Amino acid sequence: MTSIRVPKQSRAVRYIFTAIGLLAVIAALVFVKFSQISSLIAMGKQMEKSGPPPEAVGSAVAQTDVWEGTLSAVGSIASVKGVALSNDAAGVVTRISFESGSIVKQGQVLVELDSSVERAQLASARSRRDIAQITAQRSRTLLASNVIAQAEVDNNEASLRTASTEIDALQAQLARKVVRAPFAGRLGIRNVNLGQYLSPGTQLTTLEQLGAVYVDFSLPQQWLGKINVGMPVRVTIEGANDLAVDGQIAAVDPTVDNTTRNLKLRASVVNKDDKLRPGMFAKVSVILPERASQVIVPSTAVVHASYGDSVFVVEDKKPDAPGMRQTPDGKPVKVARQQFVRLGQARGDYVAIADGVTAGQELVSAGAFKLRNGAPVTIDNRVKADAQLSPRPENH
Repeated sequence: MTSIRVPKQSRAVRYIFTAIGLLAVIAALVFVKFSQISSLIAMGKQMEKSGPPPEAVGSAVAQTDVWEGTLSAVGSIASVKGVALSNDAAGVVTRISFESGSIVKQGQVLVELDSSVERAQLASARSRRDIAQITAQRSRTLLASNVIAQAEVDNNEASLRTASTEIDALQAQLARKVVRAPFAGRLGIRNVNLGQYLSPGTQLTTLEQLGAVYVDFSLPQQWLGKINVGMPVRVTIEGANDLAVDGQIAAVDPTVDNTTRNLKLRASVVNKDDKLRPGMFAKVSVILPERASQVIVPSTAVVHASYGDSVFVVEDKKPDAPGMRQTPDGKPVKVARQQFVRLGQARGDYVAIADGVTAGQELVSAGAFKLRNGAPVTIDNRVKADAQLSPRPENH
């Protein structure tokens, strides 16, 4: 077999072409990567020049309003008259004359216990009294004729008084077998059944007076000088369609709690529609005589943090500020400046600003939580919630 030998010059040429191809591939890859890196660098410079994209937020203008001075507290509804009805004597229930939640009049019979023994004893005592009365009358007649002695007449008179007293005692025992409503009002849930044996003091139900209720609440001791009996109050009940009723302070406790340093107060409120029930949680506002002008903003504009409360004031961009001036859809880009504030009282969806904001300044009222100081923003108030001093949200 004969072998073919490749010339050395041909092999050298092949190696050269292979090396040239590899160098071309490497050069192409280097060019592609260089182009990509150059494009990223240019894009980064352009983004640095344009700044971060603006955040879409809602805005509101700080305004001035005259608010009445109030002292806010939380309290609970208490009845003007409320008792737990119970039986005074032991016995078996023979009659129930009420249902749970019914309205009763004063003196109305609610429960009667078995009194057959007492009634029999009363009938016997009345017979003894009748005999004693006849005997005493006869004795007086005979005494007038000097037939009997005065001592016998005295004994007969004493027997008559004893018989009458025994009747009174039995009638009192019979009255203890009947439970009556001590005043007009609404009864609670019935806790007794027909035929049930009751020991003395068993709770039968509760009775609450209608027409008026008390609201018990507390205020810090520093307000003692501004509180007087007769001052108006406004009571709001959450969960009852935000029911709000007016009343007045009925009593001020003469002592201050030595643990909380709070002053206990009681307000009287008219309960027209019987919507206020004892035990309800209530928000109480004591109306002070003075009225003051306040700078108010929506409460959603306030950002609460551990280092303080703040708002974001919307301002126009300075001429030398970096970043875009206008969004692609034509909206102007503004700047949100963080401003620390001191808050006052809150009312409805608004909160008063004691320091840090002046009337007429535009503030971020929706989306403030996602901003930082100097962040670019665009205003979009299409989905902003309208703040109200007396909000009444619908129940769904």
